[in-house]
Amino acid sequence: QVQLVESGGGSVQAGGSLRLSCAASGGTFSSYNMGWFRQAPGKEREFVAVMSWGGGRTIYADSVKGRFTISRDNAKNTVYLQMNSLKPEDTAVYYCAADRRVVAVMSSGICDYWGRGIQVTVSS
Repeated sequence: QVQLVESGGGSVQAGGSLRLSCAASGGTFSSYNMGWFRQAPGKEREFVAVMSWGGGRTIYADSVKGRFTISRDNAKNTVYLQMNSLKPEDTAVYYCAADRRVVAVMSSGICDYWGRGIQVTVSS
C-alpha cells in the first residue's frame, strides 16, 4: 500500500510560482509512475502531468505546457510539480497519484494510489 502526502500549496498572485511536493511511502517508489491531477470547484478532476518511473517520459496537459514541470527524486521518494506563470484558472485542489500502468493510461486518470490533495489558489 502506497501512501502519498502533498505539500507546498497555498495562495499566490497571478504570474507567481509555487512548487508542490509529494512524499511517498509504503512501496518501492522507483517502480511507480507518478502524476499530478487537479480539481477545480464544480469541475471534474483533470490530468496535469505524469512522469515515468525512471523519469524518461513525461506527458503534460496542454493547459500547463511550458509553465509547469514535473520532476522526481527517487532517492527521496518524492515527486515535484514546479508551477510558474500561474493563472487564476489554475486554482484547484492538486492531487498526487502513483501507478504502475503505462503513463498514457495513467494520464486518463486511472491510478491505483492517490494523495488527499492540497489547495492552490491563484488570485488576479
